[in-house]
Amino acid sequence: MLRAGDLVLLTGGLGAGKTTLTQGIAEGLGVRGPITSPTFVIARVHPSLVGGPVLVHVDAYRLGGLDERDDLDLDTDLDRAVTVVEWGHGVAEDLSEDRLEVVLGGESVRTATVRAHGARWTSPEARSALETLAHPTNPGTSGGDGGDGDGGDGVTNPPIGGFVTEGGDRRS
Repeated sequence: MLRAGDLVLLTGGLGAGKTTLTQGIAEGLGVRGPITSPTFVIARVHPSLVGGPVLVHVDAYRLGGLDERDDLDLDTDLDRAVTVVEWGHGVAEDLSEDRLEVVLGGESVRTATVRAHGARWTSPEARSALETLAHPTNPGTSGGDGGDGDGGDGVTNPPIGGFVTEGGDRRS
């Protein structure tokens, strides 16, 4: 679903799963790892192993403001990379009109709310991919479960969340 030029902002408390989600994104993109939190180096670039876009992984937690973010020159890599910014809310929205904002929460049950912004996410293909995020199949079953969370094993897995369009329409 993600391609070069995409910006993903991750928000959530300490331990919410921002780096873990980025590890999954990296696996899907086929980039070189390991993927670890860039808290102290601020940003890491992970080249593709499969001819796809690079992954730029940023941790904005320690940035002192927009000037420090601008010093990273993230806008120069946007066209050739998938850029994931942890703690990006309030810091990185203006990097691209087309972006996904993912808010991670929950303690005993994890939740993810995805907000899609910009024309990039209005195509039928993008909307379908976002719907798939809102209604995942149970990864522990063969063939999926139609998105109801009951994989036939008697265990009901809650949905990971939903997505919200720029106009505020909630899809789940």
